[in-house]
Amino acid sequence: MGSYFVNEVTVIDVKPSACGTGLVDLTLTPWCENAVAGADLVWDLIRTGHLNRTGMWHELAPEGRRAWLSVTLWSREYQRQGKADAPAGQVFTLDGRHIADQDSFYCAIGEAINGPGGYFGWNLDALNDCLRGGWGATTPFTLHWDFSAQASARLRERVPSGEREVALFDLLLEILKEQRVKVILR
Repeated sequence: MGSYFVNEVTVIDVKPSACGTGLVDLTLTPWCENAVAGADLVWDLIRTGHLNRTGMWHELAPEGRRAWLSVTLWSREYQRQGKADAPAGQVFTLDGRHIADQDSFYCAIGEAINGPGGYFGWNLDALNDCLRGGWGATTPFTLHWDFSAQASARLRERVPSGEREVALFDLLLEILKEQRVKVILR
């Protein structure tokens, strides 16, 4: 389904195993800096085949959206196994109605490009990486950003960009343009 790199393991209990002489059963607590609280709910959706429609992240609180993005990143290989990127020239539609913050933008663009539970970045650097290929789309492509005015009004947070600060919405548009994405605000 996916994987995390485990940084540390603590042994909680050791007892003889019912599976055979000389074997032991261990109870472990793994520590992983990439595992985000609440991710187990999203992993369960994938495991049970219920992450199968768009918009499932819409009602999540901010910490739930961060967990969603964590799982979409670490489950990427499972979801995209053997799939080539969409060829250049494609048109994707980004639904801006539920974009309330930076994480919800990444949930929405991941879904727009790669379908339910799709990943296409979870920070500005990762978005830039995804736009370079290997993550579902090949530039140049066109992005129809529906309800962009609503998203713009919510993404006014000032973020650093070189020597200046700009609104997050404007920076996202700059990054997309630099990477040869034609954005049509609707």
